[in-house]
Amino acid sequence: MTFFSRIKAGMTRERTPSTAAGERIYVIGDVHGRHDLLCQLFDVIDQHSAALPSTNSVHLILLGDLVDRGPDSALVIEHLHALHRKQNNITVLLGNHEEVMLAVLGGHSGALSAWLGLGGDKTLQSYGAAAPDDGEHADRIIARARDAIPPHHVEWMRQWPLSAQSGDYFFCHAGVRPGVSLKRQAASDLLWIRQEFLGSEKDHGSVVVHGHSICSEVEMRHNRIGIDTGAYCTDILTALYLEGEAQEILSTRA
Repeated sequence: MTFFSRIKAGMTRERTPSTAAGERIYVIGDVHGRHDLLCQLFDVIDQHSAALPSTNSVHLILLGDLVDRGPDSALVIEHLHALHRKQNNITVLLGNHEEVMLAVLGGHSGALSAWLGLGGDKTLQSYGAAAPDDGEHADRIIARARDAIPPHHVEWMRQWPLSAQSGDYFFCHAGVRPGVSLKRQAASDLLWIRQEFLGSEKDHGSVVVHGHSICSEVEMRHNRIGIDTGAYCTDILTALYLEGEAQEILSTRA
């Protein structure tokens, strides 16, 4: 269940981007409740890293949207939360799906229909809560969600950052607003932006590694790398290996 492919072609920057010195990074795209694929991809990453020269610094970065749509959001969150407690090399970034889910759990009833439309019903069911009935009052659904989802999951998700950076790479869920400094990006753009970012040829100051927008193959551009391969519906969960100037795609592709 492994798939490795080198991706040097297509990079048109004058200087090949590089991670910070000594950092080996594996970036994982949108999981969306596919715990089975996440476990497969972790095995791929372990095999890949073991075949490389030893290093003191191996980081895992997940680009958000761990929940919704797929069947096992609760397992995904619990698995990663347990890993995060045992080791300090895991960074989970907030995605737009988590933002809406947290708004609902915070009592924002107006966000409920958006969350359910994004696949939040699957998340509720993964936590053992009944799916909403047609016409059921929002307060009842929110109360059921609060009862079902463990507080430590919610508190941990509230701590997830919006972005991370290493050397010439900037990591976020959706992308950035072209023409705006990376330090001044709005949360709404980091979580939700799509076409203005995807269609831009501007140099953002760093190569932006992102998920959010599904692509059939990893999208390599001079200014961005998109790695959301639609795991919940394609069975392909993708990671990007970065170390110095090295780049490689790892995936659950059969």
